[in-house]
Amino acid sequence: MSLAQIAPPSDPTQEDRAQAIRDTLRDAIVDRRLAPGTKLSESEVGTLFDVSRTVVRAALQMLAFEGLVRAERNRGAFVSNPTPDEARQVFAARRLIEPGIVDAAIERLTPVAVKRLKDHLMEETRHQHERGPSARRAEIKASGDFHLMLAEISGNAILAKFMDELVARSSLVIALYGRSGVSSCGHNDHADLLDALETGDVEKARSLMLHHIDHIEADLDLRMKEGLALKDALAL
Repeated sequence: MSLAQIAPPSDPTQEDRAQAIRDTLRDAIVDRRLAPGTKLSESEVGTLFDVSRTVVRAALQMLAFEGLVRAERNRGAFVSNPTPDEARQVFAARRLIEPGIVDAAIERLTPVAVKRLKDHLMEETRHQHERGPSARRAEIKASGDFHLMLAEISGNAILAKFMDELVARSSLVIALYGRSGVSSCGHNDHADLLDALETGDVEKARSLMLHHIDHIEADLDLRMKEGLALKDALAL
């Protein structure tokens, strides 16, 4: 993908441009193309998108509010680099929130929603059988999207917003500490969970969700991963 394809349009307002840059950077962070600790130079981002530093600064502030970017005085902005303790906190938060999402989703699950989830599992399977960095990123994104879809089905916009942030932070943690280099969000886990949801077995669905989160966290260690340079990551 070229920069012309991902850069924001040339004529929107500054706010729209900042939002477009935020979206592109966020995707690169969540897709693990930008590794934790990568410096996000205002001048470099501004050059890549042909915008002023003011617009770039607004985009970086949005990401900082979400916890995906940290600003250091006199040093600039960097992709957040979660500590092991912060990584544990992310998954502890997911253990608190996602069983509640399961409770709410199971009450609102419709045949249409079940079909959407099953179609999504087929997409995950397709990505698992593909090879290459793009396929791995697609699999990771699809795995996170399954959790976001459940949050959407729950009908609770606040929970859905929390999950959007938690899935993004989980991607950072997996980028930094993941052993496998691919999604640790097992497809079979998702399929088993969907079966429990479809049959209305709340307790089993809650238990499977907690087991699933344990499974993701168990794939972590403390090894550092090398990411792409900013220009290369955004050009993919």
